[in-house]
Amino acid sequence: MIICFDSGNSRIKWGVHDGNAWLAQGAVAHADVAELASLPARWDRPERVMLANVAGAEAAQRIRQQLQAWAPQFCDVQPVAERAGVTNLYRNPAQLGVDRWCALIGAHGLFPRDSIVVMAGTATTIDSLDAAGTFLGGMILPGLDLMRRALARDTAGLAYADGQYAAQPRCTDDAIVTGCIEAQAGAIERAWTRLNAGDALCVLSGGNAELIGKYLVIPHVLAHNLPLEGLRQLAAEP
Repeated sequence: MIICFDSGNSRIKWGVHDGNAWLAQGAVAHADVAELASLPARWDRPERVMLANVAGAEAAQRIRQQLQAWAPQFCDVQPVAERAGVTNLYRNPAQLGVDRWCALIGAHGLFPRDSIVVMAGTATTIDSLDAAGTFLGGMILPGLDLMRRALARDTAGLAYADGQYAAQPRCTDDAIVTGCIEAQAGAIERAWTRLNAGDALCVLSGGNAELIGKYLVIPHVLAHNLPLEGLRQLAAEP
């Protein structure tokens, strides 16, 4: 049994895999990390506990404190030049975010073809991956909520927008929400156009994936919790 943890900017996602299928998945806010303490009592001691953490050393320490029973099985994942069939062409491979690294591994394992791998959460990352598993490069932009908060914080007359997408927005809230969605979709579609060799796929994951996917005009698929899938694949390696 493999237990995987993806500690992101906002939440800690977790999953339990028995080698054939996911038995359970869940998520807690960082403020509620104590809720993880119930997991060791619910699951037998796993073979490995995989952690991908982008929330800082203190967050990782708090997670470990709640899971002391699994301490001997813990494995902190870090990005490297090559693992699990994926080659990392980042100028300094270690500087690639570990959540992006795991998402790329997860996407390549599920869809071994030219792909744009999108993680749409607090930030949106848009990464290009070819069919051979080579990570060519990628982009980072503010997520939908960060875009709206930036306008509310840094402009005098714009509150945090609670509008709807519209082809021709006719109120300010709708104009902001539409602009943010169009910015996300446009960046994704531009990356896809650069990569596309006729059958490239856009793989969407993260809390805003389903919303953004509604407005894309390129082939795409939802793949929830891609970093967990990547962690599972890493755990399965010798």
